[in-house]
Amino acid sequence: MGKKETMSIRMDSLSKNEAFARVVTAVFASRLDPTLEELDDIKTAVSEAVTNAVIHGYQNGEGVIELEACAEDNVLTVIVRDAGVGIADVKKAMEPMFTTAEEEERSGLGFSFMEAFMDQVKVFSEPGKGTTVTMKKKIGR
Repeated sequence: MGKKETMSIRMDSLSKNEAFARVVTAVFASRLDPTLEELDDIKTAVSEAVTNAVIHGYQNGEGVIELEACAEDNVLTVIVRDAGVGIADVKKAMEPMFTTAEEEERSGLGFSFMEAFMDQVKVFSEPGKGTTVTMKKKIGR
């Protein structure tokens, strides 16, 4: 069993912090010695999760997004949490093409991308209390 390492960051719900979250997570993930493709997958998934929090969770308003990551053995776990509006029907929200922001021409593929690029994606949400997205990726198959 390898040593467990963690990191945690709180950031404002601003679209520019999506790039910040990608980079921080990529640097943290690099301790597991991922391939460039694995790193790109992680960055894409984190980007989608943070963007969802900004656009859907806080509806482009003010709020705080929490980003946590854990590296243990060869598994990276990333958690993106917001205290925004929440999701009434998580199962429906995770369907491809479903979006609550049609006016912004969103594709509705955020969760689909997360699921495509990570090995496991779990979403817990409560209306009015926020959403937590937990993603796992095994590094070095």
